[in-house]
Amino acid sequence: MATIIDGKKVSSEVREDIKNEVNILRNKGFRAPGLAVILVGDVAASNIYVNMKEKACIQAGFYSVVERLDQNITETELLDIVDKYNRDNSIDGILVQLPLPEHIREAEVVYKISPDKDVDGFHPYNVGLSLIGEDTFCPCTPLGIMYLLDSYGIDLKGMHAVIVGRSNIVGKPMFTLLLRRHATVTVCHSRTVNIGDIIKTADIIIAALGRPGFIKRDWIKKGAVVIDVGINRLPDNSSSSSASKLVGDVDYDAVFDIASYITPVPGGVGPMTIAMLMKNTLKSFKQRFKIK
Repeated sequence: MATIIDGKKVSSEVREDIKNEVNILRNKGFRAPGLAVILVGDVAASNIYVNMKEKACIQAGFYSVVERLDQNITETELLDIVDKYNRDNSIDGILVQLPLPEHIREAEVVYKISPDKDVDGFHPYNVGLSLIGEDTFCPCTPLGIMYLLDSYGIDLKGMHAVIVGRSNIVGKPMFTLLLRRHATVTVCHSRTVNIGDIIKTADIIIAALGRPGFIKRDWIKKGAVVIDVGINRLPDNSSSSSASKLVGDVDYDAVFDIASYITPVPGGVGPMTIAMLMKNTLKSFKQRFKIK
């Protein structure tokens, strides 16, 4: 029977610690850490995420700016706005909510963010530093996963970790972080042959493919740690209304009794992403003021 890894509980503790640290810093005369979030267009999911981030900033005692921009803004105009926050001394972190409209190149926008304010950890400079093992900003979801594993005392040394998914947001940075903890890491993706056979060899599985229930019971080795990053919305057949439910990439009910640890969806990895965004922003603030 698996131990449920409670992301809500752990993230709440992280955010409370950050709030307390900010209060101490404010009492010492420092300004509040500042986070600028830029949202282009009116995508419902993006609006929800941005609202959650704004609330987290308020709770932590951060200075928060949310720049809501029209869908038709030009790439040049967006880059100018990013640069405005690069030069703003009250802002320690800049986050441009993805995805962006098709006429705007995401890479150009990511590259424009100053690496020392890149609290999403997507800038190539920070990606490179992370790859060689330097202390830098890492993407928030992989960072949150590592924090969860540490919180539950899961020692990665010598474990075979299989990541399912190779995105720049989760899969690739997750590879780097696991490797730095002395795990042996395999990355699978949509074109991997015999993917089930590979997953069966895993001591820890990071599922981040975005396909509901993709990972089956007979792909899980007894005692494996299962980390489900997937957030998929499906019709809720148990309800008479048109309600939907969130499910992960793992068949949770089917693997629950054979995994050693497992994250639920929702309530597992998801809450940790915003908690790590707050943590990265505070880290940037402390670096700017040379606070240990």
